[in-house]
Amino acid sequence: MPPRPTVGSGELIHGMTISTQTSGREWGSDGFEAELDRLQALGINWVAIHPYAGLRGDGTVSVRHFDHAAPPTWLTRPIAAAHARGMHILIKPHLAYWGSPFEWRGAIVFLDPEDDARFWAGFCQWTLDLAAASKDADAFCVGTELELQTSREAEWRALIAGVRARTKAHLSYAANWDGVERVPFWDALDAIGVQAYFPLLAPVGPGGIPAAQDMREAWAPHLARLKALSESTGKPVFFAELGYDRTEAANLRPWEGAPRRTDPTAAAAALQLRCLQVAFEVLDEESAWLRGAFLWKWFVGASGREDFRLDLPATRELLSGTWGAAQEK
Repeated sequence: MPPRPTVGSGELIHGMTISTQTSGREWGSDGFEAELDRLQALGINWVAIHPYAGLRGDGTVSVRHFDHAAPPTWLTRPIAAAHARGMHILIKPHLAYWGSPFEWRGAIVFLDPEDDARFWAGFCQWTLDLAAASKDADAFCVGTELELQTSREAEWRALIAGVRARTKAHLSYAANWDGVERVPFWDALDAIGVQAYFPLLAPVGPGGIPAAQDMREAWAPHLARLKALSESTGKPVFFAELGYDRTEAANLRPWEGAPRRTDPTAAAAALQLRCLQVAFEVLDEESAWLRGAFLWKWFVGASGREDFRLDLPATRELLSGTWGAAQEK
């Protein structure tokens, strides 16, 4: 097993999130290991998986229960497989809000005290169980995009302490891009995680997409805010998610996926590449405090109906020419 890294020192995070089209069983498969080999050849040195728990309107957090003494292979095998290749792995729990009254994770809040208490009990137990089951992981996110819950500082600090008692992984929280400065417990964590879906307001240029320089300038105010936060907290920043789908508004609304079964236009495909290329340049230029990113997203095997796919000829070539080239130096 390689030395456990931090996001604040050592090599930059050239990360990829390997997602799931099921309930996560791909993460414990031979196919997952095959994807690790493909990704490593493209320059990826970190991977992330995102175990799901369901959520109901009454605050119930529904999970698949497992024996803590013998965690499931979909948690243990990806950690061992990454380490066997000299790669590192982040465990990043996600609440599956679909089917609940909430439009996204950032809208999750419970006005009824009983529902609120039920949510926090279930959410904390699930997070602690995952941390214990994946204790050999290199990094662990204690939460993702729970924007209306971050003011519950006492609860978060207790949860963070509980996670630290169960794993030596470096800890973070994945804040939405517009809520990162409202998180009051960064001091209790090792790094500032950001869901980096920043809108990049840039004029349309030749070919129907913004010029690279205009997009770099659109990044500037977002980077200034993040750098100031890093300096004030003394914590490094990393992008817990960074992705663009093949849409003609990818720079303006990067959180939106393209409709399934819709073939992208030439402009949409070119814009995805332009957004990624500029993001790679930003990451390289700001690496003193911005320690890398996990791209969103990759799948095990065929994924033709999924959004935000990066396993495409053009994006593979881009990865190989940037992170792959950096790995060879």
